[in-house]
Amino acid sequence: MLTAFVRAFKTPDLRRKILFTLMVMAIFRLGSFIPTPGVSYTDVQKCVQTGGAQDNQFLGMANLFSGGAMLQLSIFALGIMPYITASIIIQLLTVVIPRFETLKQEGQSGQAKMTQYTRYLTIGLALLQSSTFVTFARNPGHLFGGGCEQVLVDEHWTTLTLIVLTMTAGTGLIMWMGELITEKGVGNGMSLLIFTSIVAGFPGSLWSIKQRGGSWDVFFIVILIGLLIIAAVVFVEQCQRRIPVQYAKRMIGRRMYGGTSTYIPLKVNQAGVIPVIFASSMLALPGLAVQFQQGNPDPPGWVTWISQNLVRGDHPVYMVVYTALIIFFTFFYVSISFNPEEVADNMKKYGGFIPGIRAGRPTVEYLSYVLNRVIVVGATYLALISLIPLIAFAGLGASQDFPFGGTSVLIMVGVGLETVKQIESQLQQRHYEGFLR
Repeated sequence: MLTAFVRAFKTPDLRRKILFTLMVMAIFRLGSFIPTPGVSYTDVQKCVQTGGAQDNQFLGMANLFSGGAMLQLSIFALGIMPYITASIIIQLLTVVIPRFETLKQEGQSGQAKMTQYTRYLTIGLALLQSSTFVTFARNPGHLFGGGCEQVLVDEHWTTLTLIVLTMTAGTGLIMWMGELITEKGVGNGMSLLIFTSIVAGFPGSLWSIKQRGGSWDVFFIVILIGLLIIAAVVFVEQCQRRIPVQYAKRMIGRRMYGGTSTYIPLKVNQAGVIPVIFASSMLALPGLAVQFQQGNPDPPGWVTWISQNLVRGDHPVYMVVYTALIIFFTFFYVSISFNPEEVADNMKKYGGFIPGIRAGRPTVEYLSYVLNRVIVVGATYLALISLIPLIAFAGLGASQDFPFGGTSVLIMVGVGLETVKQIESQLQQRHYEGFLR
């Protein structure tokens, strides 16, 4: 594998792409530490030390995707979250709006228009989120917890407008850098920027585990179990259920077409990390509502119940609801991203069939049957991976800082595998050996 890396850097074109990707990733990390105009960097650092924001699941996830830039109130405070949200919304609207469905079927030209709509929606969401963020900054106790009173230099409307425009422009710049990586670098640009944000927080999380545990034994146990989890995730992410497909021979003009055998790959984790993000966001909303009731001396009964059951991640009610949401969103997302009827119609149109299954309705029923069985395994796998930080490490005192579970490890492994595959394919095009012999 190291030899393959050396050969990759010996290839001028591939070396240029890798170095360009690394340069953009370094600029992205640099922007995460540049404070937004109108924000007091010293006061922000004092508020970060309180650590109150870590108790909120939504803010913790948003800070994870921004690589810690959100709580630093930097120019890249919004991170890549507006683009992720816009992409998910556009994908969901494809099922609802016929115009989007038509664009999806138009090929490259339609995809270019869909990408443009995603960009516009990203800027709109960035304006909305940055405005909400300014509201939090004016009341920093909701963002950083108690003990934090002031983070803005002043609250004049020109200062607040400048903060909103700066954060929105930062999101646009991140989106542009991600597209540059996709076009001129190696791998998917947006995915690599998310990967960079998550990996950047690993050293701090691991050192926090050492400080909380107070023992090197706990630290090395966490590292060992984390490596085992990553190995298991790599294995499951590569697993797929292959449905064989046979294409009949057809005579078109004087040429014979078809007669080949292929398969439909159904990944065990067909939905990726989307269900975990959806479930975490949904469960974070009640906790966010409770935060706004902190100053109420006589809170309503629902606030007390949520505080006791849906805020702490190690509570049984929280775990049950979290697991149920992950399973629900897994079935929901796969149902809109993989249509058995559409697959069966395309197979029938080109003369394909599944051996032993008649074309048409029987093929649709067979695909749905296999898909549902695969989804059950995938949803269970996602739920187990997401619950690892909440259950397995509660006794070690590392559940709050453990970085090897849920969203982070799924994104890291997925992006890492995809990037390695792209580099390997380019090496094979140049007649070199890949990373795996």
